[in-house]
Amino acid sequence: MFQNLFETAKKNPFFSPVSVASCQTKEPSASQGLVQGRSVSAAAVAAGDSCEFGSNQYFLLCGLGGILSCGITHTAIVPLDLVKCRMQVDAKKYPGIFKGFAVTMKEDGARGLAKGWAPTFIGYSMQGMFKFGLYEWFKVVYADMLGEENAFLYRTSLYLASSASAEFFADIALSPMEAAKVRIQTQPGFASTLREAYPKILKEEGMNGFYKGLVPLWCRQIPYTMMKFACFERTVELLYQFVVPKPRAECSKNEQLVVTFAAGYIAGVFCALVSHPADTLVSKLNQDKGATTGDIIKKIGFGGLWKGLTARIIMIGTLTGLQWFIYDAVKVVLRMPRPPPPAMPESLKKKLEAEGKLA
Repeated sequence: MFQNLFETAKKNPFFSPVSVASCQTKEPSASQGLVQGRSVSAAAVAAGDSCEFGSNQYFLLCGLGGILSCGITHTAIVPLDLVKCRMQVDAKKYPGIFKGFAVTMKEDGARGLAKGWAPTFIGYSMQGMFKFGLYEWFKVVYADMLGEENAFLYRTSLYLASSASAEFFADIALSPMEAAKVRIQTQPGFASTLREAYPKILKEEGMNGFYKGLVPLWCRQIPYTMMKFACFERTVELLYQFVVPKPRAECSKNEQLVVTFAAGYIAGVFCALVSHPADTLVSKLNQDKGATTGDIIKKIGFGGLWKGLTARIIMIGTLTGLQWFIYDAVKVVLRMPRPPPPAMPESLKKKLEAEGKLA
């Protein structure tokens, strides 16, 4: 087992194009044809599926999966998120995770740990709908633009571009609720509920109050989502190739979901690292309505941008693993197509064999 894990660790999941000599190829099954009008191999309507891969119904159901995966998970970790935000905006009062929980419990009681749950649930449900639904849509669109062979060779770039495009729109949906959440959690006396916070922000700052943190939100969420999707997709491939002792087709759905959670958790750790400085800026900007990004960086310094990182790694690792688990479970329950990790197209395989480049 440890040898398998070592072999997996040696493979860089962000290398593109993929070294085809080391790929384990597999002939497409009879149930995997081409979706009409597309050049990329995909799971067409098959017995037991509720919809066709790449259809409007498929993308809408992916959006539903995103609502459930993001809305539920982000709401479940509101207490940890609250402490993390307070550590970012007031490091002296909240110097660590345990101290942060202790101070919050002493001042606000157990109910205080749930502050901001409503904007969290609404905001991240909306974000999840666009994040996952549009990711699947952009992935198909960009793959068609690249063509079947390039879509396989440069699939990491495909994942990165698709996830970045989806997150751009997802953050526009998230920003108003994120602004309300941070104010509720970090500004004592501002508001206790979304019903109080939303009209207060609108009256005092207008619509700009809901979107002043949008650019830092993009800076936080777009790299996070690019890492989340690309790392997940490639980690799934590597786990099935080097760790899981049998092909994906021979794994039960429960076993496949375990692989999904493991790959999601690994992706989440990297997500936390690349997105944490921007996450700190979002919290500080929403706390101080008159500050700019430059003001915040000058005030807290480079080290201050990394306050709360341990809490965020724990939070985001668990969060991302559970999100992918729920999202994939929704696909299983709704009988949606779940294509296996990409295999080398037959046309590319023949070209490389003819050139002597395929081992």
